[in-house]
Amino acid sequence: MYLPIGGDMAVRTSSILGIFDLDNTTCSPRTREFLRRAEENGETVASTEELPKSFLLTAEFGMSRVYFSQFSPITLEKRLDTAQK
Repeated sequence: MYLPIGGDMAVRTSSILGIFDLDNTTCSPRTREFLRRAEENGETVASTEELPKSFLLTAEFGMSRVYFSQFSPITLEKRLDTAQK
């Protein structure tokens, strides 16, 4: 199953490790460093050009990716629940 994350993008639900609120988590220097390194390594993907509200951490085929989404984590979690039913 796939979770729509904005624009024309969707991620495989089985690859999602976590859904995070961008405003709350970027208060931590560790999270900012993690996101900076992911961007430097080309592991980030923006679902749209709108201001992101959340990010999803995924792992699939031995590769990790960070997807930025315009939707709030609550919206994504509701969509995830619906997709899994």
